[in-house]
Amino acid sequence: MIGLTLKHIRYFEALAEHGHFGRAAAACNISQPALSLQVKELEALIGAPLVERNARQLRLTPLGQDFLSRAREIIVRVDELENLARSSSGPFSGRLRLGVIPTVAPYLLSGVIGALAARFPDLDLQPREAVTQSLIDSLLSAHLDVAIVALPVSEPALREFALFEEDFLLVRPASDEGSPVPDLSRLKSMRLLLLEEGHCFREQALSFCKMTGSEPRELMEGSSLSTLVQMVGAGIGVTLIPEMAVHLETKSADVSISRFPAPSPSRTIGMVWRRSDPLGEQLLQIGGIIRKVAESSRLHANIPRVASR
Repeated sequence: MIGLTLKHIRYFEALAEHGHFGRAAAACNISQPALSLQVKELEALIGAPLVERNARQLRLTPLGQDFLSRAREIIVRVDELENLARSSSGPFSGRLRLGVIPTVAPYLLSGVIGALAARFPDLDLQPREAVTQSLIDSLLSAHLDVAIVALPVSEPALREFALFEEDFLLVRPASDEGSPVPDLSRLKSMRLLLLEEGHCFREQALSFCKMTGSEPRELMEGSSLSTLVQMVGAGIGVTLIPEMAVHLETKSADVSISRFPAPSPSRTIGMVWRRSDPLGEQLLQIGGIIRKVAESSRLHANIPRVASR
């Protein structure tokens, strides 16, 4: 097709991703009229509309949907060609789009940014915080290069690299300090505070408690671990938090922290990236650096382990 450019394809894909001309233009660092013009040029080259512009919410036409799937394949392959060149050009440099889940980002990201800047001064790190499914979708569509998530993700197109494991700890009101750690049957009868839908940590906590989320009278939701801990401090209920979050989240909350008896609930945090990405070896180096940051910077709560009953 004479006249079709990669710019046309990228701008159309951005429009489909954001569902809005203004947001897509901002993501592409161009003006909205310029993006709209590029999409119109693309439609003229194809000879048919790709976007329904009269709908209250922007929608792709059936042709637009088909075009989008192929456009994303092209973008992934072009990005991989660029990464192939980067993989043989000396020290790791250029853009690295790193996604991190919300139950890790506040406790690890600062150290990671500093360590990577020191090791790779020409690396342009672009972090993004989002829930797991959003990060996986962005990896598969080449909007991210690598993500830090809870493993496993069980996506055949992605490679997994374990970074560290951490326990889940029980957060109760300060008045419960020293009282026995509840067993599962007792925990299920308590008012459990959880992250809202979409957070993998919510599902992990429910799995440990052998609950399905179908007990609404006993479950309350928060948008962040900080919110959950503050709610516990106010006497509303109890919650679970990952160990790396304890130091930061319990500073200003009137709560007590306890470990569960073995086998205690835990999770594995790791990195994932596309198997087809030529930067695989460089990303393994990044993983090694992040693993060291996690080992040295995670501030574990000084809480004695309890014996199994």
